[in-house]
Amino acid sequence: MTRPDLAWAYSELSKYVQFPGKNDNAEHVLWYFRGTWNQTIRYSHENLNVLWGWVDADWAGNTDTRRSHTEYILMMNGGPISWKSRRQDNLSLSTSKAEFVAASQAGQEAIYLRDTLTDFGFSQTKATLLYEDNLACVAMSENPVRRKFCRHIDIRKYFVRDLVLNGLKLVPLRTHKMVADALTKSLLSMAFVGHRQIMP
Repeated sequence: MTRPDLAWAYSELSKYVQFPGKNDNAEHVLWYFRGTWNQTIRYSHENLNVLWGWVDADWAGNTDTRRSHTEYILMMNGGPISWKSRRQDNLSLSTSKAEFVAASQAGQEAIYLRDTLTDFGFSQTKATLLYEDNLACVAMSENPVRRKFCRHIDIRKYFVRDLVLNGLKLVPLRTHKMVADALTKSLLSMAFVGHRQIMP
């Protein structure tokens, strides 16, 4: 609950809860945990009381079911306050749809947190920035015109457009800077550590 860097590993290992058996991956996570026991969430005066975050999806990443994976991290005051790494409930026919579903889920959490912060007297006066590495997803969130490449996306996913009108903004970001990748899949050590340092 206090280690966003372990969110993807936790999500993957939870698939084996019913039939545990011996799992080398679980041992690998324990070794990682032992080596990083002093990693903690730290908050600072950076971006004071401003909500923002990253959202990403791993399209058809599950080799058994070909379901995509949603991940997001929402930050405030220099540290994460909400994150998710979870397999999506439905199959996505394209990477842009998988990203759109992930953006919808992250957007719902962002709107909930915006309302909660308002109740505590920290109203978000500007749009909440969510960094997204899929340009098609960003374009679909802002352009109400149905385009040929997005006809297959279910209408309920267009909830993101309503979120954009209510204080959310998807911002394009290069894939190698996508911190949410650490919650998506197994990364090379150097990339993982780099992302981990950004989400203290």
